[in-house]
Amino acid sequence: MSSRRDRHDIIFEILKTAIDGKIKTHIMYKAKLSYAQINEYVPSLIANGFLENVTIIKHKKRPKKVFKTTQKGVRFIENFESMKRLWVTPTYPS
Repeated sequence: MSSRRDRHDIIFEILKTAIDGKIKTHIMYKAKLSYAQINEYVPSLIANGFLENVTIIKHKKRPKKVFKTTQKGVRFIENFESMKRLWVTPTYPS
């Protein structure tokens, strides 16, 4: 079996990582993506409403720009997890 991830797996990892808001570098490392890949996926996910770029302000710190999964992105995560559960191949007795 191949260990390559398809586009949906990569999108799932990005959205799952960004659920609470993360900087681009954190998403890149957590989702195991290259710099080129993160720069390909993030703008597309924002344009399609799965991610948003928000500013958070932590107590006594400068504002920070993070990427956060939208409600549409959360629905993608839920649906993708459901689909993966359905896709599990049953084992049949011999």
